[in-house]
Amino acid sequence: MRLILPTLVLLLAMAAAVFVFAAPPAKAASYRVGIGEQRAALFSDSRFQATGIKRVRYLVPWDWRRLAGQRAETAGYLGAARAAGKEIFVTFTARRGCFSDGRYSRSRSCRAPSTRAYTRSVRAFRKAFGFVRVFAPWNEANHVSQPIARRPARAAAYYNVLRRYCRRCTLVAADVLDQRGVEGYLRAFMRSAKGSPRRWGLHNYSDVNRRRTSGTRGVLRTVPGEVWLTETGGILTFGKDFPRSESRAANRTKYMFGLADAYRNRRSGMRSRISRIYPYSWYGSPRGARFDAGLVNPNGSPRRAYFAFRTIVKRRAK
Repeated sequence: MRLILPTLVLLLAMAAAVFVFAAPPAKAASYRVGIGEQRAALFSDSRFQATGIKRVRYLVPWDWRRLAGQRAETAGYLGAARAAGKEIFVTFTARRGCFSDGRYSRSRSCRAPSTRAYTRSVRAFRKAFGFVRVFAPWNEANHVSQPIARRPARAAAYYNVLRRYCRRCTLVAADVLDQRGVEGYLRAFMRSAKGSPRRWGLHNYSDVNRRRTSGTRGVLRTVPGEVWLTETGGILTFGKDFPRSESRAANRTKYMFGLADAYRNRRSGMRSRISRIYPYSWYGSPRGARFDAGLVNPNGSPRRAYFAFRTIVKRRAK
């Protein structure tokens, strides 16, 4: 009896934990869902329209004014999103051409912009696209692919610029990847950020695609306020670690929602809550691409992950 009772208690506790994580009641999930996508074709895509999603995330090179083609592309996407009635979440990032095949160029032109240069660019963007009111200062700031990967104070300086010149905007402070050392990066960021930010961005690809929680949990324990999953999703293919698999991508898409549901549970002990999810991306890449997490194929035909996403987003999220 002394062996059976503790075993029974343990099994019941494990079952309860699995239920809370894997199958929370639908009404408990009140996070908002958007899509991260760079192609303006999204707004005329009938499958996207059928989801009813009202929010999009778009990456803009910090020096978006430098090239006429980049200016036109940015204006075209933002104009199409506005015409479609979508809330636009802009995240500034490294200039085009500096990041390729998992590496960041060390050339002088690819160095992190000074705070002064960043300020000029932000002010020009606000003047040109005043209808955009949701921002993050820099994409995946702590990853080696970015020039501020080891400079959290510079990342905070960019946030401070946005805070100064977009006072009525919704701002995500640091936008980070769930990799080793993310907690230390965030703590250093907070020491330099003004105004005690309470909104954070997380790319939790590792957690979602390895079916774990450690990165997400670490960020939630480190920062105050709400956390947005600003880039996430089931990976179709990514190098040798994730060979092409539609079934795995669909399964991880479901897990993404389950993870978000779990950490909205107040009994989890977390100080922060996940309040938005932006899977990336809607359109996938051609075969042979190094990375692909698209919900549909490049031509718009659906993948298995699309059907998993469509079913869940209609049932659980607003």
